[in-house]
Amino acid sequence: MSSLPRNGRPYAKLASQLFAYACAACAFSSVAILVLLLSQMLRFAWGWLDWQFITSFDSQLSPDKAGVRAALVGSIYLIALTTLFSVPIGVGSAIYLEEYAQRSRWRGIVQTNIANLAGVPSIVYGILGLGLFVRGMQMGAGVLAGALTLTLVVLPIVILASQEALRAVPSTIRQASYALGATRWQTVWHQLLPAALPGIMTGVILALSRALGEAAPLVAIGAAGFVMFTPRGINDSFTALPLQIYNWTENANDDFRIHVAAAGIIVLMVMLICLNATAVFLRYRFGKRIHW
Repeated sequence: MSSLPRNGRPYAKLASQLFAYACAACAFSSVAILVLLLSQMLRFAWGWLDWQFITSFDSQLSPDKAGVRAALVGSIYLIALTTLFSVPIGVGSAIYLEEYAQRSRWRGIVQTNIANLAGVPSIVYGILGLGLFVRGMQMGAGVLAGALTLTLVVLPIVILASQEALRAVPSTIRQASYALGATRWQTVWHQLLPAALPGIMTGVILALSRALGEAAPLVAIGAAGFVMFTPRGINDSFTALPLQIYNWTENANDDFRIHVAAAGIIVLMVMLICLNATAVFLRYRFGKRIHW
């Protein structure tokens, strides 16, 4: 095997160091931008974010009385239903594609389409949800239609993340299970899924974090931007935190547009951070139980 000439090694080392410095600069600049944005939002939200803001409904006239109660409950409903729909379908699809489907042209086409769907803009899924769920199935712009639309958004991500988690399981686990006489279903249920569970749960929670911050699909299906009640059923009208924030930023009143919207952004970011922290915790906890 040929090696680099001696006079080329210092240049290679210098290039490696420059590349490391460039990566570190990108990482630190990203963190710095995030800290700057957070500090600005906290400065704008200071004095407006309190318990009254969390427990009150929105107000069209008084910024001091505006709150996120309806949007917060609506977002919780949406995420709960989206989880109920996307996790069984997504994980089941990943198991079928990885463990049961034969390597064929049809499987390759399906896999390519799933990968492409993961990169489709969310507004496209909103238009699809409007035509399929709101108008086609006559669901109206309710919680169920919103959750099904968000399920379309995150489903390709859940499938791809679950497939990667299943592929990361060593093949020796499958071979040992089959050698002991286990069936394919027993191998999947008792061996592969427990081993892949940390990766699957991380992918699912990160996908749900994306769904929590989506506003475009909900705007497309006609979800309300101003609601003075919390949904009591899956067909009730609703609003969500991204929609509520968007509605405030469009208000002509500077208190709504700057301070109240900033307080809503902080609430949304806290929910996102909690979801991501849950993903890290679950991955750590379940990962400790698995020894390959």
